Amino acid sequence: MRFEHPNLLWLLLVIPPALALFFWWSERTRQKLLTQFVEARLLATLTAGISPARRKLRFTLIVASVALLLIALARPQYGYDKEEVRQNGLDIVVAVDTSKSMLATDIPPSRLGRAKLAALELMQTAKADRLGLVAFAGEAFLSCPMTIDDTAFQQSVQALDVNSIPQGGTALAEAIKTALAAFKENGNHKALVLFTDGEDNDEGALAAAQAAAKEGLKIFTIGIGSAEGTLVQIPDGNGGSDYIRDEKGQVVKTKLNESLLQQIAGATGGFYLPLRGADTISTLYERGLAPLPKSEGAEKLVRRYHEQFQWPLAVALLLLFVEFLLPERSLRTATKSKVIANAMILLAVFQISFSANASPAGALREYKSGNYTNALNEFTKLAEVQTNDLRLVFNAGDAAYRATNFDLAQKLFQQVTLSPDLKLQQQAFYNLGNVQFQVAKQAQDLDGLEQGFDAAAKIYSRAVLLNTNDADAIFNCRFAQGAAEQVRALKAALRSAKASADQAVQRAEFHTAFEIMQGLTQKYKIAGKQFEEFTKKLKDIDDIATPHQP
Repeated sequence: MRFEHPNLLWLLLVIPPALALFFWWSERTRQKLLTQFVEARLLATLTAGISPARRKLRFTLIVASVALLLIALARPQYGYDKEEVRQNGLDIVVAVDTSKSMLATDIPPSRLGRAKLAALELMQTAKADRLGLVAFAGEAFLSCPMTIDDTAFQQSVQALDVNSIPQGGTALAEAIKTALAAFKENGNHKALVLFTDGEDNDEGALAAAQAAAKEGLKIFTIGIGSAEGTLVQIPDGNGGSDYIRDEKGQVVKTKLNESLLQQIAGATGGFYLPLRGADTISTLYERGLAPLPKSEGAEKLVRRYHEQFQWPLAVALLLLFVEFLLPERSLRTATKSKVIANAMILLAVFQISFSANASPAGALREYKSGNYTNALNEFTKLAEVQTNDLRLVFNAGDAAYRATNFDLAQKLFQQVTLSPDLKLQQQAFYNLGNVQFQVAKQAQDLDGLEQGFDAAAKIYSRAVLLNTNDADAIFNCRFAQGAAEQVRALKAALRSAKASADQAVQRAEFHTAFEIMQGLTQKYKIAGKQFEEFTKKLKDIDDIATPHQP
C-alpha cells in the first residue's frame, strides 16, 4: 500500500480531532442553554425521545466519514503493472555556457540567468522530446542524461552557476564532443542547442562542429550578450568585487562572438539566433527543431499503480447516508436539527474558502478605490506569505508607484525582473522605466536629469527587447531618449552663454556679462544653482565697475 499524496494524511491529525472537539463543545453548549432557559421540570418533557447515544453515534459517523474522505484524497494505491513508456519525439541536448563571462549583465538579469530561463522555456515547448543537459566552461560534463522527466531536467538547469565547472575559460569543442557522447541511440536524429556568448578559448570549436556533423549532429547556436560587450564583475574573496582581468592584469571586455556561432551552426546544417525578445525559443523550435524527423524508442519500464481511492470514498458516502437516516428521535422532530448540523459543516468548509480569498480581494478593492497605501500594505503581506508568486510583488510595486513611493516601487519592480515568466518580466521592466523617469524629474541639476532620463531609456529598451510589439514601451523609450537629448541641448546652450559671458569679462564688459548670466539663471531655474556663484560675483564687480547714476 502506498499513497500518491502522503502529505495529506497529516490532516488526519488535525481535522477529525478538531471536528470531534467541535461536536463535544456544541453538545455542552446545548445542554447549558437548555438548563438556562428551560425549567428543570419541563426539560424532561421537551427532550423526550432524544437519545444521547444516537447523537454520539451520528457525530462519530460524520467524523469517520471526514477521515475516510481525507484518505481518499491522498489516493491510496495497491499493486501495480509494469509498463514500457515510449517516447515519440526528438533527442535534444541543451548545452549552457557557465564561464565567468556569463555573469555579464548586458542581457538582464545576466547572461547565465537569461540562458537558464531560455532552457526552461525550451523544456516547456518540447513536451514530447527527450532532453539532456551539458554544462561547460573550460571543460564540459553531462549534467543531466537524456530523459523525459521534466522535473529532473528543471532541477539540473536551476543548479547551474559559474562554479559548476572548476576550470575557467570557454571550451566550445568540449561541449560539442560531450553532447555528441550523450546520444546513446545512433539511429535517432541528434540536435544540440548551444547557449553561449561565443567566446572560445581552445579555438577548436569549428573543427569539432564539422566532425559532429559527420556523426549526424545538427547544432543550433543561441547567442547571449551584446556585440558592444561589457565588463564583468566577480567577487574578489574579500567581500568586495573586481573586474575580470587577463594574464597581464588588464580589464577584459566580454563580447558576443556572433561570427563564430554562425559558422558552427552553418557547418552542421543548423542556424544561429540571438537571444532577444520573447519569441526566440518558439522560433528555434518551429523553424529548426520541429521539422526534424521524430524518433521512437523505449525510455524505461515504469510502474502504473492501481488506484484504490474508490473504496474509502464509497465507505465515507455510505456512512454519511446512514447518518442521514439515523434521526435523534422521530423523523418529524429530527428534520430541523439535521439541517442545522449539515449547515454547520458546510459553513465550516466554505469559511475556509472565503478566508483564503478575502485578503487579495481587499487589496484589489483598496487599489481600485485609490487607497494605494492600504493596497500596498495588503499586497506586501500577501507577497510575504506566498513568496513564490511574483505577481503579488508586481502589484505591490504598482501600488507603491501610485502612492509616489518611488524608492520602494523601484526595489519591488527590480525583484520582478528576475521572474521566469517573460511576460511578467517585460511588464516589470516597463514599470521600472516609469519609476526611473519620475525619479529623474526630481533631479536638482541638469546632470541628474540627463543621467536619469538615459537610465529610464535603457530600462524601457529592455522591455522592448522582451516584447517588440509593445507600442507603449517603444513610445516611452523614444520619449525618454528625446528628453535626454533636450537636456544635452540645453547644457550646450548654457555652455555657449557662459562662454559669451566669459568673453565679455575678458573685454572688461562686466555689465554685459552680468546681464547675460542674469537672464540665463532667470530663464532656466534648474541651471540657477550651477551658475549662482558666478552670477553673484559678476554683480559685485559690475556694481564697482559701473557706477550708478544718482
